Amino acid sequence: MLIESANPVHSLADSQRMREALDALDLVVVIDVAMTETARLADYVLPATSQFEKWEATFFNFEFPENYFHPRAPIIEPLPGTLAEPEIHRRLVHEMGALKDGDLDSLRAAAAEGCAAFAAEFLRLSSEQPAIAAWTPIALYETLGPTLGPGNEASALFWGLAHSCARTYPESMRRAGFEGDAFQMGEALFEQVLHNRSGVRFSVDPYEETWKRVSTAGGRINLAIPELIGELRGLMGEQPARDAEFPFVLTAGDRRSTTANTAIRDPEWRAKDREGALRMNPGDAAWLGVKPGGRVRITTKRASAEAVVEITDRMQPGHVTLPNGSGLWYPDREGQEVLHGVPPNELTASDHRDWIAGTPFHKHVPVRVEAVS
Repeated sequence: MLIESANPVHSLADSQRMREALDALDLVVVIDVAMTETARLADYVLPATSQFEKWEATFFNFEFPENYFHPRAPIIEPLPGTLAEPEIHRRLVHEMGALKDGDLDSLRAAAAEGCAAFAAEFLRLSSEQPAIAAWTPIALYETLGPTLGPGNEASALFWGLAHSCARTYPESMRRAGFEGDAFQMGEALFEQVLHNRSGVRFSVDPYEETWKRVSTAGGRINLAIPELIGELRGLMGEQPARDAEFPFVLTAGDRRSTTANTAIRDPEWRAKDREGALRMNPGDAAWLGVKPGGRVRITTKRASAEAVVEITDRMQPGHVTLPNGSGLWYPDREGQEVLHGVPPNELTASDHRDWIAGTPFHKHVPVRVEAVS
């Protein structure tokens, strides 16, 4: 298994089961910017550069009907011993023999001649050799990339995206102000992506255009899903299930102001809630005899963990929460590894899940909470 920029041992339900699954594999390779819980179990870890040291892009879009693309150029030099993911992938592809050194020579020569020559040669080569087309990102990175300047090689992938957009949605791009044929619009978009640091408006799609893209019969969205009708009707008379052994409901993965992904591991960045406290209603805390900052043991059918308590009237009686992204190993001042907070998915189970989608019930985990002296 090749795992890139993901931490399933921490982030997916049932961490114990995930560790067992990874341990059963013949080979686990992790590409990441941090030594995550998953990386610690890998046979090989390939360290990647951070988001500030390489080309990336954001895909959030809040300007309907205008669509924007925002490339982010690197702003600092990479740390020694790290590589951007495109370079890691390039090396892996060549080591596997999927691409050989001479396969892209004609494309490199065309890139030196200019965009028109490069586009013509790219179409010829990819149509005659489907294997080249299968590795389009690597081909662009290796051939067009070096012509864009040191450190900018990965932005060559935007060339393929720009031309694909121009071929697929020419009228959408014309509404955004692009002119010419598909090739000219693709080149113009690519140039703007490279040089406009505040983002690029690449298409305008009002409602009448977006509704044309609904591909169901009659152009309608079908809300009557048979499997869900019975579920919806059942909600009217549904009562919360009570379990005497596990009387509380835990939301394992509460979003808080100190929530981050697990690439940010140093707990010092958290101005508050450094231990990832278990939030609890004042009445429940009084019943358990727990004071603010006290410790409790949380037990599920899967596992147990200890946590510090935060008492707040924002919680409903019987409902407790642990934060998302907490419970990470990080060295202290003496270099000893310390677990900061509770990893919430140590408490969840992969078989406690929705019967339709198979999604684990992270937000509804039956638990028992006991005060720890």
